[in-house]
Amino acid sequence: MADDVGNLHSQTTEISPVGLYLVKLVVGNVGTPGAPIVNLALTVDAPSGHVSGIAEINQAIIGGQHRFPVQGNIYHTGFGQDQLLIALHGQFVASVPPPAIGAFLVQFRAGLVVDKTWNGHGGFDYLNTHVDNVPVKKVG
Repeated sequence: MADDVGNLHSQTTEISPVGLYLVKLVVGNVGTPGAPIVNLALTVDAPSGHVSGIAEINQAIIGGQHRFPVQGNIYHTGFGQDQLLIALHGQFVASVPPPAIGAFLVQFRAGLVVDKTWNGHGGFDYLNTHVDNVPVKKVG
């Protein structure tokens, strides 16, 4: 009993397939002018609960497109209608707008809650952008 306390995310459930699989998600208010949208292509290792992949931020502003690697973990709530809790993090390089010269590293974090069909809600943070309680939809 005490040995499996640290492995709650690796317990198998009916929510996700067994093994390694790919899931594509869109996070954000699609169709809202100027809203940042995050597209995720994640490889999920079901036994370990580890996820890794590519995130792409699209926003209709100058310098609003970024593509970078992300990684994180999946946890199960384990009660009621079991849901997946997904914590992701990554970083990308952003350039300073002219006339300044330079670039800096930007931290990205996302937290998602999805059901067994990979649909739900979540939020993400980067730079001075904080997006909460937006739809998460599986694509493809």
